[in-house]
Amino acid sequence: MIKKYIKFLLKATNQHGVHSPFIYSLVTQCIYKKSSFSILNEFEYYKKVLENNHTEITITDFGAGSKVFKDNKRKVSDLVSKVSVSKKYALLLNRLVHHLNINYALELGTSVGLGTASLCFNNINIKVDTIEGCDKILEIAQKQFKNYKLQDQITTYCGDFSDVLPLLSVKKYDLIYFDGNHQKEATLKYFEECLKTKHNDSVFIFDDIYWSDEMEEAWKEIKNHPEVKVTVDLFKWGLVFFRKEQEKEHFKIRF
Repeated sequence: MIKKYIKFLLKATNQHGVHSPFIYSLVTQCIYKKSSFSILNEFEYYKKVLENNHTEITITDFGAGSKVFKDNKRKVSDLVSKVSVSKKYALLLNRLVHHLNINYALELGTSVGLGTASLCFNNINIKVDTIEGCDKILEIAQKQFKNYKLQDQITTYCGDFSDVLPLLSVKKYDLIYFDGNHQKEATLKYFEECLKTKHNDSVFIFDDIYWSDEMEEAWKEIKNHPEVKVTVDLFKWGLVFFRKEQEKEHFKIRF
């Protein structure tokens, strides 16, 4: 992973290497912008409650498994510290909602709900559909959503993505966050399914695009898809845009 990151840095740039007005604005006004103290404090408090939850649960994993845990018994606090979205990217997720005027979002992989809640912090108009394969983990997230009065903004679905996504294909989403399966075949399958729900200004966010050789291959295929116009590679995340008015172009941005 270190070698991959060094290779990425050698090719990546900042806002000064970007000539697309749309991406320049995205980089300067969103990716590099600092979140407000109120959002930061809200995130930290929400996360701290989960970090103090040492309940042990038995999980069901439909994805590629974990590089961190050796069995299927995990404490909620460990899920937060080891596999949940980091503060850096949770805050970026929140800023993207503002910058791109996101009203309807879909998340593949709720986990304990830290990313889900981050979409909603100070974004009272957003509606989020989120899918989690493990009912025990989803129960933890649902309890948090209720405690923080987010249940009216968030609709949860429990089940395999392959079973739930077809039920949501009639909707249109402004943002889709793929954070629940790190296998090439599954990632591409869900990508194709979610294409039915996108519009011209939608953004797809893929987590851990360098997690494995398989995920790198999936990311390359997604970039080359004819409906994809612009991608932004942040190493941890890959952002995909479908704006027909844009020339096809790929960016690597240091973040």
